[in-house]
Amino acid sequence: MAAIPAVARWPTALGPGSERAERPALTEGGACPGAEGDARRSSAAPVSVDVACRLPAGHTRGMTMPDANLSDEGFHHLALLYRSSQEYLSTLLAFVRTGLARAEPVFVAVPAAAGELLRDRLTPASGQVTFADMARMGLNPARIIPAVRTFVDAHPGRRIRYVGEPAWPARSADELRETARHEALVNPAFCDAQVTILCPYDVRALAPSVIADARRLHPVLLRRGEQQASPEYPGPDLLPPAFDAPLPEPPPGAARLRYTANLRPVRDVVASHAAQAGLTPGRSTDLVLAVSEIAANTVRHTRNGGTLLVWRTPDCLICQIHDQGRITDPLAGQRPPALDVLGGQGLWVVNQVCDLVEMRSGRTGTTVRLHMRRPA
Repeated sequence: MAAIPAVARWPTALGPGSERAERPALTEGGACPGAEGDARRSSAAPVSVDVACRLPAGHTRGMTMPDANLSDEGFHHLALLYRSSQEYLSTLLAFVRTGLARAEPVFVAVPAAAGELLRDRLTPASGQVTFADMARMGLNPARIIPAVRTFVDAHPGRRIRYVGEPAWPARSADELRETARHEALVNPAFCDAQVTILCPYDVRALAPSVIADARRLHPVLLRRGEQQASPEYPGPDLLPPAFDAPLPEPPPGAARLRYTANLRPVRDVVASHAAQAGLTPGRSTDLVLAVSEIAANTVRHTRNGGTLLVWRTPDCLICQIHDQGRITDPLAGQRPPALDVLGGQGLWVVNQVCDLVEMRSGRTGTTVRLHMRRPA
């Protein structure tokens, strides 16, 4: 089973269209829906970052602070839409160094190569920064929010600074779909926290649709050294209409099994397909466990049973469970379970053991699609 994040700190290196309401003006980083004192700015026009803004004496000079125009209170969620490696590196270094100068705990989760470069440029201060390889930590994007929440909870009463790069060109279409969903959930997940989050997006390499999602999902955009309110951001109390769009249809040849109370056939079918797909015994066990957890929820909470579909792609074995139940909490499975509470941890476990989890729930029921990568 995949490791669940430690409570205190991630290690330095980790292993392998409906009508929309009128867009509200920019909040102070994306306050909670209905939050008292939800200060809103009156214009979405670009605001030039004060490039003359300096760190206190004794720190690095001449540094642009990416969040210079944001208050020191509340939650802020920025997207860096960068067009060069130089812009990426200089902005992230400035963001991290500003946090260190303010004695803010800093967590950086980017792909490994970028993390090593940042660590090298931050020396000797790199030891004060918590790093994670996003390609591992966020392979399943549903693991990112719990990891950040764990970091926040490990520093009570302090403002947190987090760099998270959830999208990169090698991501599959399925992963990018869940990356966008993750970014939408960041806003309600941290709206009550003292956190500044910066999410880099490579405008040159990522598809235009991914950049369009970034613009819709971040209250504040940072481009070429300028901050601006995102004109496409729907506000803290709304989610983009495509947030719960149905998943792509399974292939016609997918194996199908109806189940009711007896889950033995479900486990047997999954185990058989896992072996045929070449999954290791440990990975097969994890997938059987994950599917069993979702199917058990069907038995526990619905009357009509559910349907299991299984199919393979060149890269993954995919299991999909559909039933008539409905999950109303969009953050279900993304909160670390309380140690003193038994049960209710099924979705959490599923997110930890599977390489990708896609969940959609609405009037027609709930669909959960589980992906396990096949050996190369």
